[in-house]
Amino acid sequence: MIKFELLVPSHPLWEALAEYAQACPWRAGESLARDMHAGVFVDWERVIAAMDGGKICGYCTAAEKDCIPEVDYTPYIGYVYVDEACRGQRLSQRMIGFAMDYLRFLGFGEAYLVSDHENLYEKYGFVVVDRKLAPWGSLEKIYRHDL
Repeated sequence: MIKFELLVPSHPLWEALAEYAQACPWRAGESLARDMHAGVFVDWERVIAAMDGGKICGYCTAAEKDCIPEVDYTPYIGYVYVDEACRGQRLSQRMIGFAMDYLRFLGFGEAYLVSDHENLYEKYGFVVVDRKLAPWGSLEKIYRHDL
């Protein structure tokens, strides 16, 4: 049974998730691990872990900013990753839903997400509201979802 955990630096899973992200095959995992070690997540921001017993199955974040600089959109659901062994269970959709519930609880009326994926987040109800150049040079879509 998958359980979601809201992580802050003092949470017992914080370091384990940072190590998992660092080692995962997705290149953005290294960036998340670096952010976690640098103390980037503050105030209401959280790293969300998807856990199956003691096993990390995936993660995402709920944060004020994402990778696109100089935009007024906030908050973001970012770093959405599901372990290859756990795919096919709609885990990313459930994890995003958990993040949206958390942001709604905080009083936000919408959430944003940045991605270059085609036809993935649209099926979860997100709509493209902008396109911006990412620091690494690719054109990324900024999605919005009402909470």
